[in-house]
Amino acid sequence: MSERRDFDQASGFGSPTSNRLDPGSGRPAASAAGPAASAASGQGDAPSNPAASGPSGSASAAPGSGSATPGSGSAATGSASAASGAPPATGPESVLTCAACGKKNRIRPSDRGVPHCGSCGKPLPWLVNATDATFDLEAKAAVTVLVDLWAPWCGPCRVVGPILEELARDFAGRIKVVKVNVDENPALAARFGATSIPTLVVIRNGRVLDRIVGALPKSQLTIRLTPYLLRT
Repeated sequence: MSERRDFDQASGFGSPTSNRLDPGSGRPAASAAGPAASAASGQGDAPSNPAASGPSGSASAAPGSGSATPGSGSAATGSASAASGAPPATGPESVLTCAACGKKNRIRPSDRGVPHCGSCGKPLPWLVNATDATFDLEAKAAVTVLVDLWAPWCGPCRVVGPILEELARDFAGRIKVVKVNVDENPALAARFGATSIPTLVVIRNGRVLDRIVGALPKSQLTIRLTPYLLRT
C-alpha cells in the first residue's frame, strides 16, 4: 500500500467548519474555513465567531474538552517511566488510563512498540499533550501519529477533541494522538502551517501523509484515517 493516499474532500465529507487564525497574532480571525480540505486548498470561508458554536451550531462548550489531563484517561506532561521496551532515561511523562481495566499507567515517549497496561496487558489509548519543546520526542512512534492543532477558544476543536479520545481507544496500539495548543506553542502552528483550526496532521515515520482541516464527524474521520491505521 502506498504511504501517501489522496482523498477527495469535496465528496462525502459534509461541510465541517474551522476557525481561521490571524497570521500576525496567531489569534482567531473573523472568519472560519469552509469544507474540510488541505490547508492549501483555498476553499472559501464562512463567517464565524471563534468563541461560538462548532459545526453543530450549539453554544460553546468548556474550553479544551478532549485535551489531556492527569488521571482523565489521557495525558499530562512531566517526567517518569516508559511506553514499551527499555525505559527512556528522559522525556515528558504521560498518564494513560487503560480502557479495559481503568488502571493508570505512567509512560514516556518511545519509538519502539506501543504502551500496554501494566495491570491487564492491553494496549493503552495513546493520547498526549506536546509543546514546542517536547513535540519531536512525542512524534517519534512506531505507529501512525495524528497531530491535533487546537485552541481552547475554538468551538470546532472542542467537537473534535472527544472524537480523538474515542479513536485513541478504538485503535489502541495503532495510533498515537499528539495534541498541540497553538496559543501556547506558536512555533508548531507555524511549522505545520495551521492557519485554520482544528488542523489534523497524519505523520508516519517522520513523513506528513495527510492533513485534515475542520471538524469531521467520527464516522467520516475514521474513514479518512483508516488507510493509515492498517497493519502492514
